[in-house]
This record gives sequence, C-alpha cells and structure tokens, in this order.
Amino acid sequence: MNPFRSVGARLSLALVLVVAAALALVDLIVVPSLQRNLIHAKTTQLRESAKIVAAQVSRAAPFTIDDVVRGAGETASARVVVLSVLNSRSLLTYSDSNPRSPDVGSDRVALRAVGSGAETFGTVERREQRYAEVARPLRNGYVLLLSASLHDSLANINLVRRRLLIAGLIALGASLLVGYGAASVFARRIRRLERAADRIAGGDFGEPVSDPGSDELGELARAFERMRQRLAGLERARREFIANASHELRTPLFSLGGFLELMENEELDPATQREFLESMREQIDRLTKLATELLDLSRLDAGRMHVEAEPFDLGALARRLAHEFRPVAQGSGHQLEVVDDSAPPAVGDEERALQIGRILVENALVHTPAGTSVRLWTERRDGRALLAIEDDGPGIPTQDVSQIFERFYRVGGATATGSGLGLAIARELAGLMGGAVELRSDAERTIFVLTLPAARRDQEAPKIPRENDVLEHAR
Repeated sequence: MNPFRSVGARLSLALVLVVAAALALVDLIVVPSLQRNLIHAKTTQLRESAKIVAAQVSRAAPFTIDDVVRGAGETASARVVVLSVLNSRSLLTYSDSNPRSPDVGSDRVALRAVGSGAETFGTVERREQRYAEVARPLRNGYVLLLSASLHDSLANINLVRRRLLIAGLIALGASLLVGYGAASVFARRIRRLERAADRIAGGDFGEPVSDPGSDELGELARAFERMRQRLAGLERARREFIANASHELRTPLFSLGGFLELMENEELDPATQREFLESMREQIDRLTKLATELLDLSRLDAGRMHVEAEPFDLGALARRLAHEFRPVAQGSGHQLEVVDDSAPPAVGDEERALQIGRILVENALVHTPAGTSVRLWTERRDGRALLAIEDDGPGIPTQDVSQIFERFYRVGGATATGSGLGLAIARELAGLMGGAVELRSDAERTIFVLTLPAARRDQEAPKIPRENDVLEHAR
C-alpha cells in the first residue's frame, strides 16, 4: 500500500497543515496587528507630549528655546525639533534636542503639517530606521516636530515572530510524530477490522471481532461482532435447513419411488393399491407443503408478497380453522374447540390470516401429546383484534423461546416434522398486515396470539400501520 495514502500519513499531513495555517495566520494577522497597535500607542503618546511641548515652546523666550527643547526631549523620550519654514518643500532646523541626529529639513510629516496648518502624525524611515512622528504648526512660521525611534519596539516584535516561528517548527515536528503515532494505532485497529471483515466475507465466523476502545472504532467492532454472530447463526441455520430439507425431500421421494416400483412390478390387490396410493398422496402433500413454504419465504425476502387491507370476521376465521383441523385433532387424540367467539372484526388479508392460523393450529396439534386440549379464542383489546391458539402442552423450553420465530429453527426434542419455517413465515406475514405473532409459554400451557388492527364499523380499507404490540395476557 502507498504509505502516502495511509491514514497515518493523511492525519499527520492534516495536523501539519493545521499548524502551518495557524503560523501563517499569526504571521499575517497577529504580528502586523501588534505592530499597528505599538505604532498607534507610540503616536498617541507623542501627540499628548506635543500639546505640552508646543505650549512650552510658545511661551519660551528666544534665548531659552534650546533649553526648553532639550528638556522637552528628555521628558517626552523623543527627539524634539523646532523648524522654520523656508518654502513648501524645505524646512530649516531652528532648535534640536539631538542635533547630531539625521537632518529633518525635508521631513514629510512636518511638511504635511505646514501644508494643512494642523497637527499631523505618521511614520517615516531615515537611514533604514523607522520613526513615529507628530508635527504641530506654531506661530510665526515655525513647526514643532516630535520623533521617536521604533527600532527597539519593532525589534521586540521581530523577536516574538522568530520565537513563534521556532515554536511553530517544533509544533510541526511534534504534530508529525503525534499524528503518525496516533494514526498508526488507529490504522492497526482498522486493519484488524479489515482482516475480520475478510474472514467474515470468506465464510469464517469462528473468531470473534473484538476491540477494547469505547470510540467509534470500538462501536464499529461491536457492530461487526453482532453481524458475525448473526451470520454465524444464519450459516448454522442454513446448514441445518439444507440437511433437513434434503431429508424432507429424500424421504418422500424415496418413498414415492418405492411405491411406484412395487405397483409396477407386483400384482397388488385393490386394497393394497388404495393403501399405497394414500401413502403416496401423503408424501406428495409433504413435498407440496415444503415447496409452498420455500416459495412464500422467497417472496417475503424479495418484497413481492402482496397482502390486502380489508375488514373480515376474525370469529368466523377461528370457526373455519376449528372445522378444518377437527378431523386431524380427532385422529391425533386432541380436543379442538372454539371457546370464545366474540368475533372482533379485523383489518388485513383474510387468506393470509387463515394461513397464519393454520400454521399455529398445526403447530399446537403436532407438538403437544395426545389428550391435550387446543383452544381458539378471539378478543378485542386496545384497538387490536386478537386470535389466540392455546394448548395445555408442556410448554416451550425457556432457552428456545427467544429463537422460536427464527428461520429453520426447530425446538430440540420436538417431533421432527416440518422444516422450521412455519412460525417465521407466520411472523413476517403478520408484520406485513400491521400485526404480530406473539408467544407466551410456561410449564402448563403455550399461547400463540395473532394480533391485527381492529376494524371500525364505518371502516372499509384503511392504511395498515406497521407496529407490534406486546401481548400482556394469559387466559
């Protein structure tokens, strides 16, 4: 991998750019601002001093003017010069507190004061040094000039700039080290997640995905672990389903082949033929049921399962279920009855609700011992229509309750009939109709409840909400 495209290199470069941008802002904004503030403060100080010195010079006698100027220079900590005006472009020094300093006969600040007749101030450069100056016109064609060097103050600012530059270079180096080090730690964690993702993509779900961090990468690792566990469960279920489906398909096919061979090669009496045909019909029914479940499951996964949203009589549906399964119940030694027929109207697809009811009733008859009672009852509660299938069987083991609606899942120890798809299909169909299939089980009974939106009397075909209400009911 290109090292300049790694997370460490990019994070280090980002930190370097941030520090460099901060240094540039300091050099372009902060330092000039300090210079301006310093010059402004110096100029303000000179303007205050110029008022006082101008008054002193105006009152001084001609023979004392030099003493006044020298004293004012010491007091104001600046060079004080009194200039006489020769013309608009030239001035003559009349008195100077520091006569050995460079000549100011053509000082532009003083000339501006002469031209405007008012106080002026600014900065000038003489002999590669910068000065802050204030000039005030005096009577009789004279000009007072106060000039203070900015060399020491600007040197301090330049010192600050150099130190900031040194500190910035140190910060740049530190940012490179810290950024690359921190990024390397993150990169190692990301590479671990990448390897885990490759393992999962390759079908290896055996090694857990772990990360001790509590940041976003830690959350991502925990999400990967949940995905790994989910995929591992699905893979186990897939393998179990393939084994179960192979068995479910092989058994009836083998049985059908045997019966056909016997019927072709043997002279059978009519009674035996009828018995063989009945057995063959049962095996065909098994194959048809498995094919139907797989087709329904594929439609649900593809989002192509269509459901209606129309009012129907849930009590009538319960009676129809009892009528359909009563011969089966009698043959298996069960008592099947509708014990409550309050007949709440529900909204949904009646055929799909009937399909769910068949799954639940068949589940109760198959997985409970002979002599067990299976009861169907209906009820309206909190705007929901309920169809419950209750049995007096031994109940579902606690460890299986949370997985009972999973695809391909079959309770351990239960009669191994079916593919383990019925309850999963029932739950998803109920969800499509805005309802749910819920379970309550203990050591003495099991209750599966189909909940659907209840219909109003004036209701025709309302929009089905997608919600699941948890059943808090034990009859």
